[in-house]
Amino acid sequence: MYIYKTAVVGAGAMGAEIAQTISFSGVPVLLKDVDQARVEKGLEVIRKIYQRRVDRGKMTQDELENKMTLVSGVTSYDGFKDADLVIEAVPERLELKQQIFKELDREVQASAILASNTSSLSLSALGGVTRRPHQVIGMHFFYPAHIMKLVEVIPGLETSEETVSDILSFAESLRKLPVRVNECPGFLVNRILMPYLNEAACCVQEGAASARSIDEAMVAFGFPMGPFTLVDNLGFDVCREVVNVLQDAYGSRMQPAVIWERLYDLQRFGVKSGAGFYLYGERAGQPDQELDEVIRGLRAHPKVTSEFSVNRLVLPMVNEAIRCLEEHVCTAADVDLAVIAGLGFPQTKGGILHYADEVGLPTVLSELQRFAQSFGDRFWPSALLKRKVAAGHFGKQAKRGFFDYP
Repeated sequence: MYIYKTAVVGAGAMGAEIAQTISFSGVPVLLKDVDQARVEKGLEVIRKIYQRRVDRGKMTQDELENKMTLVSGVTSYDGFKDADLVIEAVPERLELKQQIFKELDREVQASAILASNTSSLSLSALGGVTRRPHQVIGMHFFYPAHIMKLVEVIPGLETSEETVSDILSFAESLRKLPVRVNECPGFLVNRILMPYLNEAACCVQEGAASARSIDEAMVAFGFPMGPFTLVDNLGFDVCREVVNVLQDAYGSRMQPAVIWERLYDLQRFGVKSGAGFYLYGERAGQPDQELDEVIRGLRAHPKVTSEFSVNRLVLPMVNEAIRCLEEHVCTAADVDLAVIAGLGFPQTKGGILHYADEVGLPTVLSELQRFAQSFGDRFWPSALLKRKVAAGHFGKQAKRGFFDYP
């Protein structure tokens, strides 16, 4: 099916950027929210993205205005009747999304595809409230959506192959890199990301290293930004919703560090609230007594063995990526593409599974076992990793690991 007209429900940062991405490809898009003020704010986000292109000489002012004519802000479903694709991008609450999908199912033509930008919730649960579960799919963009190339395409239990094919093709038409991900809580990228962010937080609350020194170490490893800078930009409240889904699904290995809840209770949501792991705005660079007090309180608890190393943060990501392979969430090649395009994992290292092969799978296994002994079962090595090592698939040096090296 060719997609001639689209709509986005939710004019927040993600919804607005998705709408801009669609308009940039030349496809008309409706941008809906509950009131005109929110719609206008979303339209302003889109205009600012285009204006930055004008300022850099990448488009003319006339081209900007032409692109803006492709975006229509609305507060009702009027005009949705002939949309071929609707992308929902509202806050990460299942009941809210299900209500919107019920409304969309009534309002749009029978042939239309309904997609969700959910980062972790069940597509099957969204499709289940409609009369068209075969046309419901996940289309998970990454923030900032107008820059990040990765789009996770997630079919639910009843999603048809035709719908999957249509959305993969549409994502490519937006100049994105779509990766098909079989449905599971957290999908692919967030499953791999959250153990990394959580382990960084554990290091801080244990006193192994400061947030700034950890950020500097991970940037030196090759990430575009450190874990604390990343989570402050994503927003604590957004991350918290994802963590709750992951913990409910996977149990204790996704148990969040205590410091997350302490900072959430203080409404330190990151950049948007003026404080997270760092201070922003007028307070940037000032002493942070509130955070220091939180950390002192956590360190007053019974001491645990602690250390910070790059591998303490990276190997839980490797372990979770391997579990995704065990569950047939996607292929090894798709894992590496996704972490490079969606997480900023260093491209020079070839992706997270190529990195594991380079380090050597016996080393990865022994380090995870050592960390498990010191810090608990969240480091317990995956069964597939143990099988690989037992079979002599040691990685690049042995010419066979998660990839073959002729």
